[in-house]
Amino acid sequence: MNIEVFNGLKFENNQFCSTQDVLLVEHPLKIAVNGKIFTVTMQTPGNEMNLVRGLLYTENVYTNIDSVLDISVVETSKEGYISKINVDIDNKFIDVGIGVERNQISVSSCGVCGKTELSESQNDLANLSEILFSSEQLNSMFNTMNSSQPLFESTGGSHACSAFNKSSQLIITQEDVGRHNAVDKVIGTLLLEKKLSEASILLVSGRISYEIVAKCIAAKIPILAAVSAPSTLAVDLAQKKGITLIGFCRNNHFTIYTHKERIRTK
Repeated sequence: MNIEVFNGLKFENNQFCSTQDVLLVEHPLKIAVNGKIFTVTMQTPGNEMNLVRGLLYTENVYTNIDSVLDISVVETSKEGYISKINVDIDNKFIDVGIGVERNQISVSSCGVCGKTELSESQNDLANLSEILFSSEQLNSMFNTMNSSQPLFESTGGSHACSAFNKSSQLIITQEDVGRHNAVDKVIGTLLLEKKLSEASILLVSGRISYEIVAKCIAAKIPILAAVSAPSTLAVDLAQKKGITLIGFCRNNHFTIYTHKERIRTK
């Protein structure tokens, strides 16, 4: 289970009353590569294999999209949550991302936390201009993502990420307490199901950070749209790498910040 019930005292209508709230679980997951800890991420239990596969891909640790990784559960908590996963990778297939030093836990709000340097994908998506969406399709895709978030519906505490194809059909939605985890779970699922090349647009709840754009670039998904605002660094990176970046996608409006040629504006 990735939700738990907690007792609380609610103040409402000028008085206090007892209440029971359903809350989203946040649990640490240690990720080891060949027995050595690579990172510890705070995440919502469930789909850990997808998370690890996506994380190692977007962090440029293992970018082979065809072979199957040897991923095994090493530890579980007393509650039954997976606490540690190890991935065995032949050293000759490990990419440069393994050398990016980390010195602390990656918290649920920031996957880049703990890194001592930023890495940048060499991918350039500016040539992927044949993908085109209308404003109606974009709004419809957000409605679809909103209706496929059972954890948010029950707890109000999860972020979501959805991947759609060029026909604006939903491929997969994943939820997690962390925005970056939800993205990695989606990309990991696409990799495991051999559908990464089908994804044309990534939708995320919350804001757009530098790291979310970097993950989109690593996955070669040319359009990234979010419910909230992007950061300046996110816009700069999207412009440089050919990503169409869209923010404030809610209530039938949105703002395009970079590479507007992929959205029909007339």
